[in-house]
Amino acid sequence: MSVFASLVEHLADLLQPLFGATSAAAAIVLFTALVRLLVHPLSRAAARGQKARAALQPRIAELRARHHRDPERLQRAVLRLHTEEKVSPLSGCLPSLFQLPAFFLLYHLFSSETVGGRANALLGHELFAAPLGGRWTDALGDGGVFGAAGLVYVGLFAVVAVVAAFGYRLTRRSMAAHPAPVAGGGAAEPVPGVAAVTRFLPFTSFFTLVTVAVVPLAAALYVVTSTTWSVAERAVLYR
Repeated sequence: MSVFASLVEHLADLLQPLFGATSAAAAIVLFTALVRLLVHPLSRAAARGQKARAALQPRIAELRARHHRDPERLQRAVLRLHTEEKVSPLSGCLPSLFQLPAFFLLYHLFSSETVGGRANALLGHELFAAPLGGRWTDALGDGGVFGAAGLVYVGLFAVVAVVAAFGYRLTRRSMAAHPAPVAGGGAAEPVPGVAAVTRFLPFTSFFTLVTVAVVPLAAALYVVTSTTWSVAERAVLYR
């Protein structure tokens, strides 16, 4: 972790002439952008995969109509179709999975008092009046919602709410363009469980608000930056 701490410190030093006291926060935003650039090819592949899966839906509906009495045979037929068309059902998960190590590194780094046996100097950095190692509960205890640190979180929550609302609209639009599959492939009842997931899915964008509220501010910056990037990326790749 000391290597990662040195990377953040070097980025902060490079950005210090432009951002002054908030250079460490800017370094985290830049680091997040670099991670997202590295993951972008996977995001493009995931977008192609989703479009390919959408194109397969009529054929999958035919398989459901043909094998609706034999779920195991239906599953094998659907998997065989995906294999023949070289479409991975899991491709959409890869961008998120590859970002998790970076998030947990930041979380651990800004939750640790020491790094490499020395005091963690990064904990002394701030985003305006809010320490990067602090949490929303700390801000509430030091001035309340509208205190100096609390206002930083108010700004972050506002950004997250706007991004989440835009993500909600994108998800609803995508779901309208690609309706949930139905059992039997015709005008029948939805496949069991799909309706509940479909109703719940658009609201997942707002879970970022909870994450920002409970993790260290540095990790919250990563989440906000990454989520904003994701929504903008989806708007371009899935248009």
